[in-house]
Amino acid sequence: MSNHRRNQSLAERLAKKIPEAEWLVHVDRADGVEHQFALHDWDLWARPSQRPPQCSWRVWLLLAGRGFGKTRSGAEFVRARVEAGLAGRIALVAPTAADVRDVMIEGESGLLAVASEDCRPSYEPSKRRLTWPNGALALAFSADEPERLRGPQHDLAWCDELASWRYAAAWDNLLLGLRLGADPRAVVTTTPKPTRLVRDVLASPGTVVTRGSTFDNARNLAPAFLDSVVRRYRDTRLGRQELEAELLDDVPGALWSRDAIEAARVAAAPDLARIVVAIDPAASAGEGADETGIIVAGLAHDGQVYVLDDRSGRMSPRAWALKAVAAYKTFAADRIVAEVNNGGEMVESTLRSVESDAPFRALRASRGKAIRAEPVAALYEQGRVHHVGCFPALEDQLCAFTAPRTGSGVDRGASGASPDRLDALVWAVTDLMANRDAAILDYYRRLSEGR
Repeated sequence: MSNHRRNQSLAERLAKKIPEAEWLVHVDRADGVEHQFALHDWDLWARPSQRPPQCSWRVWLLLAGRGFGKTRSGAEFVRARVEAGLAGRIALVAPTAADVRDVMIEGESGLLAVASEDCRPSYEPSKRRLTWPNGALALAFSADEPERLRGPQHDLAWCDELASWRYAAAWDNLLLGLRLGADPRAVVTTTPKPTRLVRDVLASPGTVVTRGSTFDNARNLAPAFLDSVVRRYRDTRLGRQELEAELLDDVPGALWSRDAIEAARVAAAPDLARIVVAIDPAASAGEGADETGIIVAGLAHDGQVYVLDDRSGRMSPRAWALKAVAAYKTFAADRIVAEVNNGGEMVESTLRSVESDAPFRALRASRGKAIRAEPVAALYEQGRVHHVGCFPALEDQLCAFTAPRTGSGVDRGASGASPDRLDALVWAVTDLMANRDAAILDYYRRLSEGR
């Protein structure tokens, strides 16, 4: 019997409606060829919600919780189109270049992992390129660089974590280039967040939506993971979004609203009179430590504030100092400011060890986060603070943060995590506005002197 016939025979046997445990035994006992065929036969393993819709569509939006199997679904769809000869030029797009490489291409459910032995693509990381034996070509793009998607043409696109894309222009440029062949398509795999881009894609006439939760894939997830996430996040807003894949509106009572942020969002900042890098350092650097907030913001000559970058993350003191100094140099900032309540002189000394002559101002909080945050949130409501592009993690914190109940003393967001990005933002905006008049006068003075 030929390998092809033997493969078909195994697939036919396993496709029958027999108990899962029984066909798993068939797979385990199969010989080398049949075993490999079974392992890479997605029809045997995929749940119905992981298969593409049978109706007509241009964009398949797979909105699902963490661990649902979104990455595998996207990779298998690309693989199927390539092996059927239905895709020759493919765009792979994720929030960052590292995400494309680490998740979509090299990840445990990425394109290299799901490839069959007889149709395995060659990967050239330096060229951001995958090439299949039949000539199909996939190029990797970062949504952080939307202009790179201006010009290239494709007949298939796989877009991962759309809700975390910083620039909506990346999606627009991608769609304008999705014009090759008779049936160009895009599959989007993402955990839902109520961003304008996600809502726009949802509302598009050519979009078909599949929804799923973390628990749909429970049999393939570690019991310890399920136990911990269920215990911590189930029946919380974060759990409803990240596990149940609900698209949630703003938190009732939150100081910031997504509509206000969206209304003031811009693609680029004007010439700025002053720029600061603000740091809210974490008290510790262990695995369970809070993040260190690092926000770059600038003040325009008309008194408007522009949020330029969010470089926050969980890191050691030296790592956040290096990152803050790099931001200071990249944006030609005027000053670094930092909260010193927890670190005291250590904060400044850590920065000085990296850049000894960087202008620095220590800030000491005498009131709670909510009290400090309220005036800044008011500036957002007035349309006086603009985000240059999208900052999904920062915006999630802003729109989840509520003032604590009287006497509760709680200074945390709806997820329970310390809103360090928010705090760094508040310090940046507060410092800029406190020195607004002097900065604007100095800006005009420098203009008049031709500097």
